Amino acid sequence: MITLKSPDQIKRIEESCRLLAQLLDNLESFISAEMTTKEIDTYCYNFITKHKGRPAFLNYMGFPASACISVNEEVIHGIPGKKKIYNGDLVSVDLGIDLNGYFSDSARTYIVGGSSTLDNERLVQVTKQCLEVGIEGANKKKGRIHDISAPIYALADSHGFGVVRDYCGHGVGLAVHEEPQVPNYVSALSPNPRLREGMVLAIEPMINLGTKNIINLDDGWTVVTADGKPSAHFEHTIAITNEGVKILTVTE
Repeated sequence: MITLKSPDQIKRIEESCRLLAQLLDNLESFISAEMTTKEIDTYCYNFITKHKGRPAFLNYMGFPASACISVNEEVIHGIPGKKKIYNGDLVSVDLGIDLNGYFSDSARTYIVGGSSTLDNERLVQVTKQCLEVGIEGANKKKGRIHDISAPIYALADSHGFGVVRDYCGHGVGLAVHEEPQVPNYVSALSPNPRLREGMVLAIEPMINLGTKNIINLDDGWTVVTADGKPSAHFEHTIAITNEGVKILTVTE
C-alpha cells in the first residue's frame, strides 16, 4: 500500500532530508585517499547522532553499519571496514537518517582525489544526470512511475552503460522502505501507479560501466558488478506536491 503524506509530514521528512544533505555535502571534503571505509562510516555516525538523529540503516535487517559504502565495482550495500580507498577510486555512500520518526534517504558517488579515468568520470557524470532526468520525469502531468524509469534507462543505455535491475528506488518517509518500487528501467511486469500528491519517493539510479548483471557476495550484503567494472549511484528523496516535484535532500 502506498502511503500518502500530509504537508506537515512532508515538512518533517524534509528536516531529516536537509540534515542528510548537509552530511553528504561534508563528505565531499572529508573523504580522502588512504582512509578506510570504516572511518567514513564513523564520521557519518558521529554527525547523525550529534544532530539528535538515528542512523536509519544501522541494524536494519541486520546491516552492521550506519552507511552503505561501496567502492569501485561494488554497486550497493558495501559494509564499511578496513578497506582503504585511493585516489581515483569511486566511493558510493548511501545513507538514511531517522529524525524523530521521519526518514530520509540519499546517495552520492565521490571520486577520491577529484579525478579518475575518463570512463569513470563519464560514468559518474551520466549517473548523476540519470537522477536528474528521473526527477524531471516525476514532474510530468498525470505522470506514472514509468515516467521516472524510462528516461533513466534511456540515458544510461545511450552511453552503453548497464542499468541494474535487481535493486531499485522506493517510497520513503515514515519507514526506511515503503511502496511503491521505483525501477530504473521499464518492464511490462512492473507496477506503474500514478504519481499523486503526498507521495515521497527515493529515486536512485545504479549504473554500471559494463554489464547490468550483478553478484551478491557471501557476506550477505555487498553487491558487485559481474564483470568487475565500476558502478555509480546517486539518490534523492523527492515529494510530489500540489506545486510539482520538490527535491528534499538538498541543503537549500
